[in-house]
Amino acid sequence: MKLDKKDILKALQTISVPGEGQNMVESGAVKNIQTFGDEVVVDISIKNPSLQAKKKTEVSILQAIHREVYEKAKITVNLKVDAPTTPTANEIKGKPIPGINNIIAVASGKGGVGKSTVTANLAATLAKMGFNVGILDADIYGPSIPIMFDVASKKPLAVEVEGKSKMAPIENYGVKILSIGFFTQPNQAVIWRGPMAAKALNQMIFDAHWGELDFLLIDLPPGTGDIHLSIMQALPVTGAIVVSTPQEIALADARKGVAMFQQEAINVPVLGIVENMAYFTPAELPENKYYIFGKDGAKNLAEDMNVPFLGALPLVQSIREAGDVGRPAALQTSTPLESSFEEITRNSVQELVRRNKSMPPTEAIKITTMAGCSAVKKK
Repeated sequence: MKLDKKDILKALQTISVPGEGQNMVESGAVKNIQTFGDEVVVDISIKNPSLQAKKKTEVSILQAIHREVYEKAKITVNLKVDAPTTPTANEIKGKPIPGINNIIAVASGKGGVGKSTVTANLAATLAKMGFNVGILDADIYGPSIPIMFDVASKKPLAVEVEGKSKMAPIENYGVKILSIGFFTQPNQAVIWRGPMAAKALNQMIFDAHWGELDFLLIDLPPGTGDIHLSIMQALPVTGAIVVSTPQEIALADARKGVAMFQQEAINVPVLGIVENMAYFTPAELPENKYYIFGKDGAKNLAEDMNVPFLGALPLVQSIREAGDVGRPAALQTSTPLESSFEEITRNSVQELVRRNKSMPPTEAIKITTMAGCSAVKKK
């Protein structure tokens, strides 16, 4: 039997290279095909250098041609690994998202200080003020924004935008949301290394149809690690807000968070510090304030580091209850909490306006890896 090159190509369109999504022909993996009677030679180039990927690719080609073309075909697969010359596995590549005016990163040096709570309520307050707002939940290992907006059971749908398939963010209370929590089970732990987390963030940033936004808030994970650098590499972050509680152990980590953004190579303006759990007022003693974790710790830190203090939030049971039931506490009308969140939001917007008037746009950073060490450079 004489094999036809067109039939071989058609067969290869039914399979894909592991981890590359498109079929072999569309992805450009197929470099050349030669046929000699019942013999065929296929030249393939893949990016994954692992032995498993190479073996699976070869087996898939053999099976596809035997199944779709000729079961007794004699097949030779010449497989080449087209690995990048520089290690870029931890990088998120892309451009600023069209239509988004301001990108604000909300960070904390320490976990458990209420960073996601502040993010959720800032977003809800901005939306209530009439702004178009989105949240990118970049806390890969502990996504909580879907629960706080009562959309944990939702799944983003695909929409076609200018001929391309995009993810449509989930929306509630006027806020558009994308989170890794939409793609995992509630009891499923996300056990990923940096490159996998970066790839997931890449998709949520650039494969989403955010539309026109005045503000995109990014809920960063605690600490100062790989995800933070990946986000700042991918996007020109307009400014950052750091959340802390008043006690010394939290302030020590918050100081590091502020210092990270202020590094010369990163240079993301810090819009200010929010103090959460500043004091406790019992319902039966509404005039009393108990400074359980210390007094004015974050306010003093803001003064020490010469960054604005955006405001303080009390330790109140209703904030926790609101987050648990999926309705941000800032949406409770005519309450002290509503006033507190409005004050912090107004201060944040004022600092953002001041920053945009007095400073040039932030640049995304470029990360390279040399001799096992990370180097951060401005693009």
